[in-house]
Amino acid sequence: MHPIVIIGSGMAGYTLAREYRKLNPEQELVMICADDAINYAKPTLSNALVGKKVPEQIALGDADKMSSQLKMTIKAHTWVKSIDSTAHTIALEHQGEHSTLSYQKLILAVGANPIRLAISGDGAEDIHVVNNLTDYRAFRERLDQRPDKRVLILGAGLIGCEFANDLQNTDHHVTVVDLAPQPLGRLLPAHTAAAFRQNLEEAGIKFILGTTVDKVNKIANDDYEVTLANGQRFVVDVVLSAIGLQPNLDLAKQAGIHTSRGIISNSLLETNLPDIYAIGDCAEVNGTLLPYVMPLMQQARALAKTLAGETTRVHYPAMPVAVKTPAAPLTVLPAPANVEVNWETEEFDDGMLAKAFDPQGTLRGFVLLGATAGKQRLTLAKLVPDLIPQS
Repeated sequence: MHPIVIIGSGMAGYTLAREYRKLNPEQELVMICADDAINYAKPTLSNALVGKKVPEQIALGDADKMSSQLKMTIKAHTWVKSIDSTAHTIALEHQGEHSTLSYQKLILAVGANPIRLAISGDGAEDIHVVNNLTDYRAFRERLDQRPDKRVLILGAGLIGCEFANDLQNTDHHVTVVDLAPQPLGRLLPAHTAAAFRQNLEEAGIKFILGTTVDKVNKIANDDYEVTLANGQRFVVDVVLSAIGLQPNLDLAKQAGIHTSRGIISNSLLETNLPDIYAIGDCAEVNGTLLPYVMPLMQQARALAKTLAGETTRVHYPAMPVAVKTPAAPLTVLPAPANVEVNWETEEFDDGMLAKAFDPQGTLRGFVLLGATAGKQRLTLAKLVPDLIPQS
């Protein structure tokens, strides 16, 4: 019997392996990954400074430990060059050596890569992105070398705001730049975004919105001069880009797997090719792409059961997103993009509660800003219809 093969060693790959091992301790499992296969929780990267965690403390286990713990073969620093879905094989490359591996089932847990803007200047290559532990290690090394602690973050989305809060709480001077007119533009309606921004600004974070970074040049003292599209200029120590992620689709496309924004899969997480599945940040499930932890966990549990012989469709209940910004405690359940909603807002001394209702009066989403509003998270989540119902 050929192994079940997981491509990718991020949270999706390791969570699936862990869930599957609970159900089947014997079936051969193989994980293929291009990096060192260190297991870590990616969400911890954006608040590790406040938690006083150095990169070495973020790691939960290296490849040897994870291989032993999960009784799984891990092929680190190995690239999957192609998939032959007819022969049920994948072509591998490791340190210049080429080989072929047969699979019984193949899971694409290939994640997503940071989107990069075309920015000019001789310092553009030095712009940091943080999408994995290796990236974060390089970012922290740069931060630790710079006494002035001036950081410019490109992107006022979830990750950009979380990093801004983490840096500001550790005595860095943070400026956040985004082309959108508000922070968290994809998650918040305008009136709640304004209150969220005000809270972060009161903590010392500076926002410059409606423009973007045009140029980054190296100058004296190992500093950078950043020029914005509106002509403003800043001297900073570090530039961090956090403008979003794009699912890794190249391998799937080459294999003839259907893709859209992500790798297209049904509620069984099956792609259009037999015995090939997609999970995690790369997976577009029933037309929905949700690069968050809770959907990933739902996917892993369902797919583990399916792989163990119990066909199980993924179930998406209402899954609020907790944004790690202590200066402005925030929980968001975005309303579906294809649903027309009206917002009703209740204000508190420390924030607000905004509810999104559809024309039939059904609660479809909400925003909880502040500790008082946050207490209603569980109660409200139960009132929102499932995004993907239980079968």
